[in-house]
Amino acid sequence: MSETAALHFYWRSQPVPFRAGETLAAALQRAGLSDLGSAVGGLHGRYFCGIGTCQACLVSINDASPVEACLTPAQEGMRLSPALLQRSAEAGVSS
Repeated sequence: MSETAALHFYWRSQPVPFRAGETLAAALQRAGLSDLGSAVGGLHGRYFCGIGTCQACLVSINDASPVEACLTPAQEGMRLSPALLQRSAEAGVSS
């Protein structure tokens, strides 16, 4: 039996492997996924400071409130998406 079982969470439905104790941002970076989706001001989210100060790495887990990917430990089966989805912006528009 393998010493370490393969652990995965999902980024936009794509499985991303991670190591026990690893943050979401570290696993995403190691997997070559650096664009974390739309952010404020037309920018794109990304892993930047690594200590939660800049909040450039915000992601949503299971469609809940945004969290900093650089501070959040990865857990098996998490489903991540960009913190600011287009549908969220559209939902706030009223006539």
